[in-house]
Amino acid sequence: MRRILMLCFVLGISVFTAGAFAQATQNSGGPSPVKPAAPDIRPAILTPPYIIQPNDVLEIFVWKEEKLTRKVFVRPDGRISFPLIQDLTAAGLSTSELKQRIEENLKQYIEVPNVTVILEAIQSYRVYVTGKVAKPGVYPAEKQINILQAIAMAGGFLEFADPSNIVVIRTNGDDSSRFVFNYNDVLKAKNFNANMLLKSGDVIVVP
Repeated sequence: MRRILMLCFVLGISVFTAGAFAQATQNSGGPSPVKPAAPDIRPAILTPPYIIQPNDVLEIFVWKEEKLTRKVFVRPDGRISFPLIQDLTAAGLSTSELKQRIEENLKQYIEVPNVTVILEAIQSYRVYVTGKVAKPGVYPAEKQINILQAIAMAGGFLEFADPSNIVVIRTNGDDSSRFVFNYNDVLKAKNFNANMLLKSGDVIVVP
């Protein structure tokens, strides 16, 4: 009997001690259960589709029509030559828009045409660097570059170049614009905004 009473006494003390410890932890601001992080519901930032330009190279697949599958060059007039369709405007369209147009034109020859248009090579964007640089010439790129990047691609300046009076010539139809770029000021962070993005066809002249 004494053993049973002693066992009940010990169990009572254990329960009381556990309850007191839990209460003390709660009052002292102790650790609490970690809540799962809320899911990230921010909207995704969508990048606009690439717009086909003259001189780009496209690869066009027509499902189950191997004779129609081929690479095509976007001519300077913005059009492509394709079997059965002949000439079709491609410049100014996204690849998905061109796919739809090709499928629409092929419906008179193929019951259910399934076309895939892949951008094989971007050759429409190019800038020109001339004058006293190590490697004057034409420099294509897959995206816009700025003046400093173009000069670096051209190998930098020759010994007697005048980097303070670089000229950027931009032609827009029959109109031309002229911008003066001071390389030394940009390096000294005096006018860093002058390091503008170049448009396709811009000419950099290093005196």
